[in-house]
Amino acid sequence: MSDARLRLPGGRLPVALNLVLVLVATSCSGTLDAGKDIPHGMLPVDERNPVIIYNDSSIDNWMGEYAFLLANNGGPPVAGLIATASGYWHNVDDNASGWSSVLTAAQASGLKNIPEMVVTSTANPVLVRPMDGEIDDTAPNNSAGASLIVNLSRELSLPWRPVVVLAGTQMTDVADAYLIDHSVVQRVVVVAALGSYAAPNGVMAAPNGELDPWADWIVAQRFQYVQVSAFYDQTVDVTTAQLPDLPSNPLGVEMAAKQPNIFTITTAADQVSVLAVALPAFVGAVQRAVPDTTAPFDSTQGPPLIPAANGNVWIVTQIAAPLAGATLWQMLLDRTSFGG
Repeated sequence: MSDARLRLPGGRLPVALNLVLVLVATSCSGTLDAGKDIPHGMLPVDERNPVIIYNDSSIDNWMGEYAFLLANNGGPPVAGLIATASGYWHNVDDNASGWSSVLTAAQASGLKNIPEMVVTSTANPVLVRPMDGEIDDTAPNNSAGASLIVNLSRELSLPWRPVVVLAGTQMTDVADAYLIDHSVVQRVVVVAALGSYAAPNGVMAAPNGELDPWADWIVAQRFQYVQVSAFYDQTVDVTTAQLPDLPSNPLGVEMAAKQPNIFTITTAADQVSVLAVALPAFVGAVQRAVPDTTAPFDSTQGPPLIPAANGNVWIVTQIAAPLAGATLWQMLLDRTSFGG
């Protein structure tokens, strides 16, 4: 049957239906093994999974630019965008406005596979560990971000193709999604730029892991969780000398304005979460792990992550950093990226 009767005015398909069609097409092209696609890399998710971006500020990183350019070039389709406040970036209105600017610039520049959507603003207190230490006794925030995660995962996840939450901030809304609907863990995989690794153990610490430690404990115990604890110098992605080479379109203008504000510290490149999912070759090494539930709760960071061959945690310990900038410029300089 033709999809003409399902289209919105202007010939557009509804966002959820459009993403479902993308998922069906990609799932039919893969190799199924007992009803589940074989991952393309070391992680349980890859470029075929729909993603929800979840972050505080957009101005100190290239997460949005990578996500939208990759979506346009065969990478993960972007299903939603959540802007929150955090201990680093306190003003949720400013954060949401920044993400709206990146989204608008990407759309206005002709990038495809970016649905018409609004940025979901969510500013909520960190989750409080109950006196008995039982996760399921935690009082939920019932946040807008958590509700979006629950609802989009119900619409878009498939048994072999969960929705991925790409996080560059605290785990509050992800954990809150579990408190709202326990079954969300069957539909969502969390991939976070967070924490650190010192062989053989990881820890959900700075960056981002210290912002809501109890949420870290919930996510690490309940979800399939990928922690990207390998970072790189993101200032080399777009240098001052390269500014004239940016495309002459709204995205290029937005990136030129942002470039002086990119964080210079080498342990805070939120886009590593996007790159780890979209580019399997970006992930150089992985340590499987589980949270150490025997460790005492620490109000300054999340749980230790200890080795376990079949654990629910994947710690990305090494990355192919040069692949980031090389891929970014390949997309930026390809005129077909912008419909030209």
